[in-house]
Amino acid sequence: MRDPSLDAARYALERERAAEGAPEEAPVVDVAGRAADREERAREERRAARRRRDRAVTQHLWVERRIVEAQERGDFDNLPLAGKPIPGLTRHDPDWWTRGLVEREQLSGLAPESVLLRREDAALDARLDALHDPADVRAALEDFNARVLTARCRPADGPPLVTPVRDVDAEVARWRERRRP
Repeated sequence: MRDPSLDAARYALERERAAEGAPEEAPVVDVAGRAADREERAREERRAARRRRDRAVTQHLWVERRIVEAQERGDFDNLPLAGKPIPGLTRHDPDWWTRGLVEREQLSGLAPESVLLRREDAALDARLDALHDPADVRAALEDFNARVLTARCRPADGPPLVTPVRDVDAEVARWRERRRP
């Protein structure tokens, strides 16, 4: 914390010197210390750059050593497809990795909305046949029709939407016909 009375005394002294024409005291700068600090920083930067360069040059040796150690432990013995070509890489398919991921992870629902609605329309009768109450059938049909109408209002993000809406009363009548013994 600064003392205001000392500040006032310094200010008064500076004013007196300025009035007498005495030169102000120049701040003392440690030029040698600053130069030494700058040299030390430059030396440290050169050391860091040399370490980065050496690490990049010798990284392959580290990788090779890890591979040899894994081979000695037997980590690569009895791997599936050993000595066989990698499946799916024989044809030129730019989306091979994506297709493989979808198949491996059994992902579904990754198609444009028009395609998904077309698939759902094809399987809708079987889904309705699994229901036991006409109110449930009606609700399922209304939900399907609402999604088709909503998809028609959006810009197409894939093939055009050709799935028709279903007549709810006619579909409920067809459902009842299919349920008769």
